[in-house]
Amino acid sequence: MSLYGTMRTGVSGMNAQATRLSTVGDNIANASTAGYKKASTQFSSLILPSGQGSYNSGGVNASVRYSISDQGTFSYTTSDTDLAINGRGFFIVEGTDGVEYLTRAGSFVQLDDGTLVNAAGFKLMGYPYQSNVDPTIVINGFDGLTEINLKGGGISTNPSTAGYITANLPANEVVPYSKATSLVAFDSQGNTRKLDFTYTKTGDNAWSVTASYTDPTTSTTTTVLAPTALTFDADGKLETPAAGLLQTDELTISGAVLGELDIDISGLTQTGKGFESTGDINGSEASSAIGYEIGKDGVVSLKYESGELVPKFRIAMADVQSPDKLNPLAGNVYSQSMDSGVIVMGYPANGSYGSILSGALEDSNVDIAEELTSMIESQRNYTANSKVFQTGSELMEVLVNLKR
Repeated sequence: MSLYGTMRTGVSGMNAQATRLSTVGDNIANASTAGYKKASTQFSSLILPSGQGSYNSGGVNASVRYSISDQGTFSYTTSDTDLAINGRGFFIVEGTDGVEYLTRAGSFVQLDDGTLVNAAGFKLMGYPYQSNVDPTIVINGFDGLTEINLKGGGISTNPSTAGYITANLPANEVVPYSKATSLVAFDSQGNTRKLDFTYTKTGDNAWSVTASYTDPTTSTTTTVLAPTALTFDADGKLETPAAGLLQTDELTISGAVLGELDIDISGLTQTGKGFESTGDINGSEASSAIGYEIGKDGVVSLKYESGELVPKFRIAMADVQSPDKLNPLAGNVYSQSMDSGVIVMGYPANGSYGSILSGALEDSNVDIAEELTSMIESQRNYTANSKVFQTGSELMEVLVNLKR
């Protein structure tokens, strides 16, 4: 046995325990860091070849492993832009260097320009939303991603396209009894346009209906629905039009377009009761964005003054085959490594990807009690290894002094 080898073995043990203490220090320091994944030190022995009657002491090798795939608990907050992932996957964020990274740290805040940035300064990325169409994803790259912006909505207009009228026409009135009612529709620029529907009795169980628009500035009246015959059966049920549907004409008003409207009149009746009418038309007037909502599926919708929710973005997510093999970087982000597997893109609540929790943060998966225990163990082991080194040094001194 070599005394120098014994001393080197003691040094190897001290270095290994120092590495373990370093990971413990990092874990304790980041115990309150949202989305932080703990590091742990694993040891393996180093064995040197030994000869007949002699033993060569080896040492210990320390390697660091990250528990990235272990999900932490959740803490709920009062901010809707605090986001957590319940399940597999990572947020895609962009650094100031223009490079995309993976992270589980979802403590995002809205900047003045509308972008969402987490505590480390990384911007949240996603896809523009398309109604009833899933995003076109480059499954092995970040092409097509854009910054999610909560101020990108501007002014919203939602033109009217359809509506309904439910009315009772009095059967006992005599020809040419007439009654009018109105509905408000919205043109292509979000202006309100009042349409007047007039019902005129033309005979037994027979009526006609017209619709018109009167310009309030010029008092000009334009017909948008020519006289249309309505007939009822003996029980007062609508017979014609058989489809129970009216369609108004398109109308241009001061440069804006009030499009064709499909009006459902299947609820019309003719009875001995007096005239009464209800109805509604879809669409809304022009309004500004006043808030936002983020759904479990990662759809980011802007909320407008009219109460309308308009989807604008869909949060992007990514995953790899071996998350624990990702490269950890400063800012609680990760990049692909040779051992992690390729990055596969997707979006929340789809396939194996987790869902989004708005108003929540994923806690660090560090257990303080476990880390303090590891710290005490490392301290004791470091001391023991130093004693091995000290003993080897003392024996070397004895060997040198034999010559005296």
